[in-house]
Amino acid sequence: MIRVLLVDDQHLIRAGLRMLCDAQPDIEVVGEADNGREAIALAARLIPDVVVMDLRMPGVDGITATSRILADRPATRVLVLTTFGDDDHLYPALTAGACGFLLKDAPPADLLDGIRRAAAGDSPFSQEVLRRLVQRAVHARAETPPPAQGLTAREQDVLNLVAEGLSNTEIADRLHIGVTTVKTHITSLMTKTNSPNRVRLALFARGA
Repeated sequence: MIRVLLVDDQHLIRAGLRMLCDAQPDIEVVGEADNGREAIALAARLIPDVVVMDLRMPGVDGITATSRILADRPATRVLVLTTFGDDDHLYPALTAGACGFLLKDAPPADLLDGIRRAAAGDSPFSQEVLRRLVQRAVHARAETPPPAQGLTAREQDVLNLVAEGLSNTEIADRLHIGVTTVKTHITSLMTKTNSPNRVRLALFARGA
């Protein structure tokens, strides 16, 4: 069961998200917060697996809340769900440690998939956001550090599939290896490429 904390200052949005999640056999909403300060307190008390985080809220905003929650418990996965997909919101959220970024106009199935992927250690992104990340990486290619040295052939295979946006399970199926082995390769790749998270690893692969 995936334990989820919903954070949004709009009651109707939270109610809709709760109904959507409650209908799933593998997702449990353990709490709701309408501002960042409350989200920080609930995350510490309820220890959710995934926090679905809005960004613009009164008082403590979602970016600050994300940073505080992850500082206290790095294992928590924060999945941003927002109306605002511009760079002024995207990059600060990623810097704060968010594992994924979805827009509120995404289909319900995409949100549910995003929650499950976040809980599994993946980084779900709306296609529009992912395209912009890739475009930015391409434009910054001249400033991209040289490709990491010493990658094994299998690590290179995994890196290429991460760049395509595949989940750990999809990579395992494609390469006919176990999910645990995929996670081991990704950890090694992050170390070798000096990538602090999966998002940066994907950008490194795209820009290399």
